[in-house]
Amino acid sequence: MEFFLRVEYADISLLGGREENQDRVTAAVAEHSALLVVVDGMGGHADGAKAAEVTQQVVLEAFWHTPLPLFDPLGFLHLTLGRAHEEVVKLGVQLPIEHRPRATCAICVVQQGATWWAHVGDSRLYHVRHGSVLARSRDHSHVELLLREGLITADQAQTHPMRNFVECCLGGDPILPDMTLTRRRALEPNDVLLVCTDGMWAGVKDAEIAGEISPAAVPLNEKLVELAQRAIARTGTASDNTSAAALRWLGE
Repeated sequence: MEFFLRVEYADISLLGGREENQDRVTAAVAEHSALLVVVDGMGGHADGAKAAEVTQQVVLEAFWHTPLPLFDPLGFLHLTLGRAHEEVVKLGVQLPIEHRPRATCAICVVQQGATWWAHVGDSRLYHVRHGSVLARSRDHSHVELLLREGLITADQAQTHPMRNFVECCLGGDPILPDMTLTRRRALEPNDVLLVCTDGMWAGVKDAEIAGEISPAAVPLNEKLVELAQRAIARTGTASDNTSAAALRWLGE
């Protein structure tokens, strides 16, 4: 027997200190499955916004045109990100490789009391429970490697001069990029799942994110806006587009 999803969800995207918003973010919720997707067009490359738009479109079309709940969530995530990469590559096929559109992306599927993840680059996913980060994705970046190896602290990572450099992304080189797939994670009532761009996590710490979005008393949308505005305020005129989508699983 399939149960309808009982969830609260929200998504926001703020311009920050940039002239154009190259982020795309969506929470798509059906009767039996939900999908959170955030895409960050890479502003240092041509048509970053177009890369993000195409990625979002490919992911959403795949979700809405696949029978739900998904029979193979990990297979869906892998194939869909691969298809998005191919479409973004097509945008820049006539351009020198250093100018081709690129994007980072994080996707979260929720169904049947569990969640599955996929990401490329430094767009992040968080699983929050009881005010703490139960799990978070690991960026495809040199700074993340330094952090994992214990060569820098979390505070140093926040201000490291290479914090915005990613090692893989969608688009650019036609070869399929490395992507991280996270297997089934069971959910408990009031768990919160969050996807966000680096504009969000660069300005607020993981503990702040978890502490703010965990309590159920305040709507998720209000908390996302508050966190995003805080992130922008802290990073000042250098602030990036700041986007996030969150979903609270209310149980069956």
